[in-house]
Amino acid sequence: MNSVTKTLEAPIIEAPAASLRRMTTLKALAFNCTLKAADKTSSTDKLLGEIAGAFRPHGVETEIVRVAAFDVLPGVTSEAEGPGDGWPALRAKIVASDILVMGTPIWLGQPSSVCKRVLERMDAFLGETDERGHMPSYGKVACVAVVGNEDGAHHVCAELFQALNDVGFTLAASGSTYWVGEAMQKTNYIDLQQSPEKTASTTKTLAATTAHLARLLKGNAYPNLS
Repeated sequence: MNSVTKTLEAPIIEAPAASLRRMTTLKALAFNCTLKAADKTSSTDKLLGEIAGAFRPHGVETEIVRVAAFDVLPGVTSEAEGPGDGWPALRAKIVASDILVMGTPIWLGQPSSVCKRVLERMDAFLGETDERGHMPSYGKVACVAVVGNEDGAHHVCAELFQALNDVGFTLAASGSTYWVGEAMQKTNYIDLQQSPEKTASTTKTLAATTAHLARLLKGNAYPNLS
């Protein structure tokens, strides 16, 4: 029996730089919901900075915003709830973004009060559907970053995932990253010389899946729901 040899051409694999040049740039907005003033160092800011770095190879530009500096007033509307309310400016940033990263410390086993206030103000999205039946958040992907010096990260992620999805955001697979320190100790994430390997790899996964889903939704919108 004669043997037949078939030669197959190897697929051309683009270098990451070449592939990146052809990507549509995505915009990520990262809310740092620390309770600390703008001039204070923040563990949440450290983790959000690492997420921004992980997003970069995927063609995502990230703006990190410290919510506490905007004096967001209590309420459930998109309009200013009073003089000096910083929410309308933050809402405009959400609308202009493709990805929302909610970064929060853990306080009393829960998301920070600043984080909860952001979620409460986004409740207005439920009544702001357009002619297609879409909320302002439809087609945008949300992910979560959590830091704390004790446990509670899974609980905080669960709270945020439910709330973000409820107000119209889409969630990617493995869309959270976190670090928590040893119980009853005082070490914070910002005190570490480098991120633990597990947190670093989880952050990279978050960036990859979130950017992938956001790019898909940007090119393929949800159907008309009206």
